[in-house]
Amino acid sequence: MNKSQFDRMKNGKGFIAALDQSGGSTPKALAAYGVMEDAYSNEDEMFDQVHKMRTRIITSPVFSSMSILGVILFEQTMDSKVEGKYTADYLADHNIVPFLKVDKGLAEKENGVQLMKPNPDLDETLRRANERNIFGTKMRSVIHEPNEEGIKEVVDQQFDIGKKIIAADLVPIIEPEVDIHSGDKEKCEEILKAEILKHLNELSEDENVMLKLTIPTKANAYKELVEHPRVVRVVALSGGYSRDEANEKLKENEGMIASFSRALAEELRAGQTEEEFNESLKSAIDSIYDASVNKK
Repeated sequence: MNKSQFDRMKNGKGFIAALDQSGGSTPKALAAYGVMEDAYSNEDEMFDQVHKMRTRIITSPVFSSMSILGVILFEQTMDSKVEGKYTADYLADHNIVPFLKVDKGLAEKENGVQLMKPNPDLDETLRRANERNIFGTKMRSVIHEPNEEGIKEVVDQQFDIGKKIIAADLVPIIEPEVDIHSGDKEKCEEILKAEILKHLNELSEDENVMLKLTIPTKANAYKELVEHPRVVRVVALSGGYSRDEANEKLKENEGMIASFSRALAEELRAGQTEEEFNESLKSAIDSIYDASVNKK
């Protein structure tokens, strides 16, 4: 593991940019950016378009380590190049820590939750991640209802796979998202916190994780997780909130920093001039950085 990257993730000021839209969410992300489905005719062309979008973001002069601690990449982005270098190497050269999304999407809803789909190729993905100088990984499940059995299953699965990732010398971002539209979001969060704490308390001193969580209904509800010695960092997903709303909620939670996707890119458009694009991106980055660093 890269110790300087570990120290930067644990102690650095800034936030993580989530640029890991995958097969299912890519058309929606491209459409929001202004690239419609008639601009590509197959999956390869679609991923070329999204790589152009990500490259434009990453290479923008306003996208710098002054505000950005890390970036979460999609698997094809990891194998693609930015200015002649593999994406993770390009980021590391700019003092930004690279992560890789490793899950294969969500299973059908059962017991009020969506587990991750089986991932038989995980070992090979982790081997390639090390080869590409990736620091850590991310994997997402979703909690819809305060079903204790379902939430336990989600957290068990996340930590079981998380330990395999740790064994491969990578730092897992464990992401059990609570749906912001859940009818009893706060109760889901109470059960989730208790289950996560059980697993954290069982980790050895050389086993460390990051947590990516929906911003809690009750401010500082996850403070115990933020302060846990086995947690490198707790990052927040925007979860469908607008950027302004996500930022306001994030400011109320000490120690949590952003790991936004849609909220980061919501005002970026393919047709913008470079000046317009950089201005929009700078506005987004400055506001998310402020919410991550300056608390109420």
